[in-house]
Amino acid sequence: MISDRAIQWLRLSMVRGIGSVTGRKLIHAVGNMDTLWHLSNADLTRLNGISPQVLAALGESHPDSTQKMLEYCHNNHIGLLCPDDETWPESLSQLDDAPLLLFYHGDVHALNTQQILAVVGARRASREGILITRRWCRYLSEQSTTIVSGMAYGIDAAAHGGALEGSAATIAVLGCGLGTLSEQQQDQVAAIAAQGCVVSEFLPTATARPEHFPRRNRIIAGLSHATLVMEADVRSGSLITARQALQYGREVFAVPGSVLGGKHAGCHQLIRDGAALIENAEEVLQTMGWGVHATNANQHKKYHPADSAELKLLQILAAESMHLDHISESCGLTVPELSPILLRLELQGVIERLPGSRYILTCTISK
Repeated sequence: MISDRAIQWLRLSMVRGIGSVTGRKLIHAVGNMDTLWHLSNADLTRLNGISPQVLAALGESHPDSTQKMLEYCHNNHIGLLCPDDETWPESLSQLDDAPLLLFYHGDVHALNTQQILAVVGARRASREGILITRRWCRYLSEQSTTIVSGMAYGIDAAAHGGALEGSAATIAVLGCGLGTLSEQQQDQVAAIAAQGCVVSEFLPTATARPEHFPRRNRIIAGLSHATLVMEADVRSGSLITARQALQYGREVFAVPGSVLGGKHAGCHQLIRDGAALIENAEEVLQTMGWGVHATNANQHKKYHPADSAELKLLQILAAESMHLDHISESCGLTVPELSPILLRLELQGVIERLPGSRYILTCTISK
């Protein structure tokens, strides 16, 4: 699970003051990792652009400093991946700020699949946003797309959940170490690792900290060939992921929504800044040039209304999810008159009932 080269990268990452950019700058300056550990203190002081504090810490580094961490990884079945390993993600190889190493649970081959999409959004997402995210990610997973997200509440959880219902891998990138997870998070990691991979650049003993999440987000953006923002306000960390993806030259998609409440304001800002507006998951595949094959996903099901009452009801729901009372008012039907129609459509999978007596359309209307 851990190569000799990875141990050398671990040693470098554990040097006080060494981050991803500084670490790569050091290796570039000396030529390779092996040379770095054979330099004398006098040689180290001649390196340009490295602070005296970092050089001093580097000179004090010893191979034994990594031993306890290696034992911890071994005892907790945590793998370690470095840029010199064959399975290192190709998408990270050209990034100047790529992590120096990745700790992982699961199958690292998921990190090098042909279609990798980051799906991110608000932690406090709407019920509709969570429902659509799960449905889209299930469909995309059935289309051989690996879904990457951050294993947080809301959109992230829905993205992983939908992917797990599909057939492709899913990848979670954490903002903490793999050894500091709650029991619930451990269950999530086990489920994701069984169908993909969970990674973190942080030492397994590192707890979650606010400053970790922008670093986590850059890995989500860097691993992925494109990023899809499902629902986010203007202060959402998802916008950091999206803008990082743009800096990496990756495609960014955003889903529009209601202007009321501000839940989609971040997505609208991304669209104004040049992100592609996406209204269904199939558009992602088409834009990326990823093939589409047959699926039973409800979102692509077409339904021909049986009568004018059904047509009017479905046209109303095509715009947004709606409460039963509002549907009744808009259709001009009483609730007793409306209820059997709603039940019939729900049983056919045409609409779906949400908590709070709200309904949402789950297919395309065929006129």
